[in-house]
Order: sequence, then structure tokens, then C-alpha cells
Amino acid sequence: MRAGEAFGRAYQTASLGFLLYKLATLTVNALTFPVLRPRPPLRAAPTVSLLVPARNEAATLPNTLPRLLAQGALEVLLLDDQSSDDTARIAAELCRNVPGARVIAGAPLPAGWHGKPWACMQLGQAASGEVLIFTDADVSWRPGALNALLHRLEASAADLLTVWPRQETRTPGERWLAPLVDDVLLSLLPAPLIDWPFASMSAGNGQLMAFRRACYRKVGGHALVKAEVLEDVSFAARLKARGGRVALALGGDLLGVRMYRSYAGSGGAVPGFAKSLYAVHGGSRPLMAVSWLWHFAVYTLPWLRLQPVLIGLGLLERLLVNLKTGRTRRADLLELLLTPLTPLAALPVYVLAWRKTYRWKGREYRRGAR
Repeated sequence: MRAGEAFGRAYQTASLGFLLYKLATLTVNALTFPVLRPRPPLRAAPTVSLLVPARNEAATLPNTLPRLLAQGALEVLLLDDQSSDDTARIAAELCRNVPGARVIAGAPLPAGWHGKPWACMQLGQAASGEVLIFTDADVSWRPGALNALLHRLEASAADLLTVWPRQETRTPGERWLAPLVDDVLLSLLPAPLIDWPFASMSAGNGQLMAFRRACYRKVGGHALVKAEVLEDVSFAARLKARGGRVALALGGDLLGVRMYRSYAGSGGAVPGFAKSLYAVHGGSRPLMAVSWLWHFAVYTLPWLRLQPVLIGLGLLERLLVNLKTGRTRRADLLELLLTPLTPLAALPVYVLAWRKTYRWKGREYRRGAR
């Protein structure tokens, strides 16, 4: 009995400490994490290449590519990465008669490369702008987004500015897991630490990464992370280790993204998060198991044990994330009620991530393969 009581006290103390740390970090980030705001054009703006790696994005491009083309960049290059749908045709139609816009046919994937780094490497080689902005096909650029991004790049004096677009969740299936991207970003790493000269104090988001071309090519472009699942995080850390400066920002009202249109199934949130979860945990399956059990203990178990303090802190964490990212519509705020169920919804992600191989965008990869 005494051992059980001691374990219960230790569990509650550890859970409380964990949640208080995350809330403290959220408070710091609420005050310091940059958010893109509308700004006038720079007087001496650098030339910009907007670069889109696209594989089987025929359903997405009609909604996102016209907005990107309207940003006024020097060039917009879209690489069709061996798509099996109408990506190339639709992109070519949308780019027709737009100065500086063109579609590039991607070369076959070489041995030793992952798909996205290879697509980005080809785009980086073809680009001519002073600033190279890699943006996913599902990112929605609103009017003025490019001006705001260039202002932030100049103000930060960064070699790499990486931006987190606002999560757009329209169906119940999307709301289970997609908002966790923002929670991980804002509740674990205080933004001021990004300025510290340590590679481990960095972050990256492949949905939108803006490089100064000279620095990008100096480090070898995406060859630096050619076989990485988390190529965005790895690129930021390795660039910083080589003396580059990394800066972060939230997209605010100017940039949005609809990552997954469903919970499971091909292209859904479960396989989408599962492809990177193994790498997030350093390639350790035991650590993945401990991670899931810990999150269940912190966010689900308090509801079963009727522990109001832990319940309240868990809800407050999610509320602060939504407020900082501007996800304040009624439906977005109702996501707070999913807090105790989120670890259960994430369990299939952990199970799928346990496998030695995974498939994404029609390609199969082996975990840990280099």
C-alpha cells in the first residue's frame, strides 16, 4: 500500500512538473515567438524564387498555386516529382502566361535519397533568386505573405527562416492530431533559445523554409539531409552547426496549411505522423513506448482519476497554443475537449511507426536506412 501511495505521489508530482514546464514555455513563447504581420514591400527587396516540390498534388494545386503565383516573386518553380496523377498538367495550366512560372519534370529518385530532399535539391539547383523559399503544395499563401516573410528575414538577419503556417482543420478526423504540431513547437522549446549558438537549439518546418541562396549552396543544399525523414529539423540543426543563423516565425493570418484531410487512410494523419515519429524518438522503439505511456498518464489518466488540477493544466496548455496561433474559432476551441482522447487517437500512429518500413506518397522506405 505504501509503495502504491509513493508511486501515486511521484506520478502526480512528475505530471505536475511536466505541465508547469510546458505552460511556462508557452508563456515565454506567447510573448516572444514572432508572428508574420502585413508589411509594405521592402525598398530594396532581394529577388525571390518560390519553390514547390509536388508529388500527386492534383487535388491541392487549384486551391493553393494561384495564390502563390500572385505573390510577385521573381520566379515560381514547381517540380513534378514523378506524380501518378494530373499534377504536372494542372500545374502547367495554372502557370501558363505567368512570367517566371514554370513546371520542372523531376528526375528519378537516386539510391540513398529520400523523395522530398531530392525534389528540393533539384529545385535549389534550378533557382536563380537571392532568396530560395521552399514551400509545400498544400500551403496557402494569402496576399502580402511574401512581403511579411521578407521583412522577417531581414529583421532576423537569418540564413534560414522557417515558418509554421496556421493549421486549417475542417473535419473531425483532422482535429485529432494535426494541432499537435503547434503544441510541440510552442510548449517544448522557448523561442529565445534559438539565438543560442548550439545546433540542438534549433527547429525547422519543411512546409516553409526560406534560405539565403549563398548559405544554402555553401552547405551543399539538400544533399546535406538527403536520407533524412526529418529533413527540415536536421537541415536547421546542421546549418546552425556550420555557423548559419536560424530564425522561426508563425504564419499568422498570412499563411495556412491543411496537412491531412482525414484521420487514417492513404495520405491521412496517422501515416503522415507515423513516418516521422520513429526519427523524432531517435530511432528508439522503447523510447516511443515510454513516450506514449507518458502522454497517456499526463493527459488521459487524470480524467479517469478525477484529478482537477492536472485536467485544468492540460486544458490550459491547449488553449494557450490555440490563442497564440490564432485558432480561435468556436470549432477550434472545442478541440480542447479532445485533450484526454488525443493519446488514444495517437496510438495507431505509434503502432504504425513501430514497423521497419513505411510508405509515403507511393514510395517505400526502410527506417534507419542511409
